[in-house]
Amino acid sequence: MAAVDVGASSTVSLTRSRVLGVVFLGAALAILLLFGVGADPGVESTFVLNQSGSGAIEVGDLVVPTRTLAFVAAAICAFLGGIQLTRGFGRRSYLVLGVVVFLFVFAFLAWAARDRSMNLVGLLDSTLRRSVPLTFGALAGVLCERSGVINIAIEGMLLSAAFTGALIGSAAGNLWVGLIGAAVVGGLLGWFLGVMSIRYQVNQIIGGTVINIFALGITGYLSARVLSEYQDLNNPGRFPPIAIPGLSKIPIIGPVLFDQNIFIYIMYTLVVVIFLGLFYTRWGLRVRSVGEHPRAADTVGVRVLFTRYRNVVLGGIVAGIGGAYFTLGSVGRFDENMTAGRGFIALAAMIFGRWNPVGAFLAALVFGFADSLQTKLSILQVPIPSELLLMAPYLVTIFVVAGVVRKARPPAADGIPYTKE
Repeated sequence: MAAVDVGASSTVSLTRSRVLGVVFLGAALAILLLFGVGADPGVESTFVLNQSGSGAIEVGDLVVPTRTLAFVAAAICAFLGGIQLTRGFGRRSYLVLGVVVFLFVFAFLAWAARDRSMNLVGLLDSTLRRSVPLTFGALAGVLCERSGVINIAIEGMLLSAAFTGALIGSAAGNLWVGLIGAAVVGGLLGWFLGVMSIRYQVNQIIGGTVINIFALGITGYLSARVLSEYQDLNNPGRFPPIAIPGLSKIPIIGPVLFDQNIFIYIMYTLVVVIFLGLFYTRWGLRVRSVGEHPRAADTVGVRVLFTRYRNVVLGGIVAGIGGAYFTLGSVGRFDENMTAGRGFIALAAMIFGRWNPVGAFLAALVFGFADSLQTKLSILQVPIPSELLLMAPYLVTIFVVAGVVRKARPPAADGIPYTKE
């Protein structure tokens, strides 16, 4: 049996190596034909590396020959594909895949900005901002699913918190009160999900769907009946950016990472705290044991049901903060269904990040980049249908889930109700 398993594993590894090699060669061919041959000789692309009004140290713009860049990128991808097919890169294969993806994207950006300019710092800034609610939603999913509860209700939590933040923030005339109200509503929805899933053992997918439908209906109704009539209740304002002295002056990354509003700094903090908490504390060990082997955890004295309740409520609070970002950190008002399915994209980021807070954050940046890129391309009037550009973040979600979900292993007890004997 062991010999059969080893042989099967070796066959799968060889097949995966060949598939990656073909992918690398396909990327090389696409870069060559689309961005190399498709660009006129002598055309240059300009990437602006400064953001006006940021106060960061200015550097010169990056100017590259569009066609030459595409040919060089295609040659590198083809070279990497040849090595991958002949002897492979072993455990570094996915790192090399990242290099190929970067070369493809950079060649595409150069082609899109040919004979004109693109503000690269602005693109990075927009990527980070658009990843904020996705990161909060993904972290909420990590907290819940690491304890064994599937949280499909992230979309409903984000939407309800966005509405609550705008309403309470406007009524109180205080953004912090609105943020706290949004977090409380997220926690209450998390508690409700916990009651349905843990106490009454309702199917967790159905329970989350109920919350999503309820949130969409109630916020749409109240928005039409209350916020549209009383405009002063839908004008909370936005948290201003806070520049961190010294760090915000760093060229390129300074204004992107260190000249943002409070939501982004909370996001940084939560990613680090949840990561360290899950993998380096007793609390995290108990949470992970409940998500993997609740029966074994129960026999050594871990309170399984209490741990799940606590994590689901914490996840709801985190999602509530992410929902408040839409109204208190981004646009400054509530619009019907303004989350637009980002709760489900956050779930994809959680899976792509393999139920790891840092991985979820990096995955959210990928989706945020796709969302930001479609806006930039529409401004540059790239000859790609606008409908396809608007679909970009959702297409990336489909591709990621289709390609990763079979390889990522969720917690063993995820979605399985536990009954104490």
